[in-house]
Amino acid sequence: MRISEKLTNTTWAGPTLQALKAELDQLEANGSLHIPQEPGGWWHQYVCPTHHTELEFDPNERDAHVFMCPHGCRIEGDAYRGAWLVFKHQSMARVALQAAAVYAGTKEQAYADLAKRILVSYADQFPQYPVHPDAQPWMLKGRAFHQALTEAIWSTTLLRAYVLLQDEGITLDKAEQAALDMFLSMLESSMTQYRYILIHERKNAENNYTAWLNAALSCVYTIRGQREQLVDLIESEGGWKHHLSIGVKPDQFEFEGSTYYHIFVLRAYLISAEMAQRFDIDLYRAEGEQGQSMKGMFDVLVGLSDDQGVLPALHDGPLARVPFAREIAEIMEIGLAAYGNEAYAPILGEAYRQMDGQRSRISLEALVYGEGNADLTGSMPARSSLLLADSGFAVGRNSNNGLSFLVDFGPHGGSHGHYDKLHLSLQHQGGAFAPDLGMVPYGSSLRKEWFAETASHNTVSIGGKSQAIHEGRCKQFTESEKSVYAWLQSEGAYEGSLLERHLLLTDEWLLDWFEVSLDNEQMIDWWMHAIASPEAVGGKWVSIECDASETLGSKECGYDRIELLDRYAANAGSGTGESSPVLTVSYNLGDAASGTLYQSTVQFDSEADALYRIATPGTSVDPSKQLNGLLHRRNGRKASFIHIYKLDSAPAVSWQSVAATDGTGSGRIIIGDQQKRVVCELDAQQGLKVTWEEDNE
Repeated sequence: MRISEKLTNTTWAGPTLQALKAELDQLEANGSLHIPQEPGGWWHQYVCPTHHTELEFDPNERDAHVFMCPHGCRIEGDAYRGAWLVFKHQSMARVALQAAAVYAGTKEQAYADLAKRILVSYADQFPQYPVHPDAQPWMLKGRAFHQALTEAIWSTTLLRAYVLLQDEGITLDKAEQAALDMFLSMLESSMTQYRYILIHERKNAENNYTAWLNAALSCVYTIRGQREQLVDLIESEGGWKHHLSIGVKPDQFEFEGSTYYHIFVLRAYLISAEMAQRFDIDLYRAEGEQGQSMKGMFDVLVGLSDDQGVLPALHDGPLARVPFAREIAEIMEIGLAAYGNEAYAPILGEAYRQMDGQRSRISLEALVYGEGNADLTGSMPARSSLLLADSGFAVGRNSNNGLSFLVDFGPHGGSHGHYDKLHLSLQHQGGAFAPDLGMVPYGSSLRKEWFAETASHNTVSIGGKSQAIHEGRCKQFTESEKSVYAWLQSEGAYEGSLLERHLLLTDEWLLDWFEVSLDNEQMIDWWMHAIASPEAVGGKWVSIECDASETLGSKECGYDRIELLDRYAANAGSGTGESSPVLTVSYNLGDAASGTLYQSTVQFDSEADALYRIATPGTSVDPSKQLNGLLHRRNGRKASFIHIYKLDSAPAVSWQSVAATDGTGSGRIIIGDQQKRVVCELDAQQGLKVTWEEDNE
């Protein structure tokens, strides 16, 4: 749908057009629409070395050599300058697209001239850049940026601006066309060369780079009218269809198991599809060799998002940042227009909330790609549980319980994976309670020292070390009217280890039963990192008598980023059961609507079985804002960690031992009261055996 049609057929396009026009006028008035002569560097280095937060970028700045951290740090240096230049060049490409869109809506020549000026200036400048001499050795080197990948992304924005101008009847004069032709020729040459390296020399066709090299070439061939070359790009080895077949799992999730890179690749696919459509080639309904499709890639995001439309930060990827929110908004606008699934609307609304503070269409993404008047203010529709068997994620939901869970058991994720098998994320009706913490920009030392390590995830670590690169498995995943049950297992995390996590979600609570078996006695740590602080219920936090740093142990694998604060001590008579007190903590979820979450923990041995409160770096949005979490520790060859979560009130929990001789707490957990209770016990062959008991008198 053309922008002129949107002005007539939607309620939001007119005000959005005027806001975008005013923004361009302000940028032009303050002189910030300046194209730097220097090439960009690597944006991941745009991060404060002290606070590990992304540095601030203001598109109103004409130039910058001092860069500000949100906490007031003033940062200087060539690496930061190079990263700032990436943002500036990308910002200018965005301005070109915005100006083309404003022209399409207003027909005011000044905006077409602005878009042309930026496009032609870059076309003139591009041949002056050498292959980037400062790029890191592992990179496929670009000219305008360290990475050819960044160059491909940037070029698609510029070329989409040009295509939009073409649609509106704008042409270039002879000199301008010559500059553009040279730019296209050089871009084609470098993108083709790097495709060959990835596909044929490195045998790495599935790399997310390939999707973007394909997207950039699709734009080149479309502008030139080269249908034959575009068809070959779609059909050849490493081309659009082949990449969809090898870069996306049959369960429709991108092969690295990262939400960020899933969206990253899907965005590239959509650009190629947009260009192919101009030749009457429909990729929107095309499928890979095992049924992979762009629609499937959209739908899996619906299954993974929380009730508010927030997507989890699985493996590498930010928890939230404005440029990422723009990418989400772009693909969701296109997806909503192409497939009409209203379940995409809450994800789109959340992206706009992160960008602009409100769940409404007031951005460039809406004007260029959006259609219709979908309501973006609602929450996600009711969804069933989800098992991504190939990618290794499971989501448990119960329509009568505000709690839900997401667990990671699958492949490591390659260079973007974490040491996080059997990691558990928890959500409630108001949002995430215990999310994956996300990933900071790669220039931060915390990337490898904390956020990728096992200790930063809600799973188990052994001997103070992170897990090995490995793949777990799902032994059982069942859903019934009463409950959802997941049994996850890992044997490759540590030598001589068996880790098993059993999750049972009912209409009232979630049981998390984590079993550990080792060949040799070691320190076993169970972690829970939540965005709310744990408060002792029926007990108290007491100071640690010995040196806390010594008690924690190893300084490797993220442990040096953790501070032991205190230890939970049960009050006399707390809990029930045979010498197994139940320790309960509560979390204030932030507002009256969300309420309070209670977590009850079975403590089998008050001396050997310790529950600590810890301080750790915060989420990847701002690691300097510490979180308080829980460390449940036990030493031995075997350990059981049993935790029960319930909204609004603490669950009634008791433990019955069954001839336990090894200190692991062999027995059964009983949740509920005499009127309604559930008895759970483990069977090595069958998994969690559940008995539902109700008093009907």
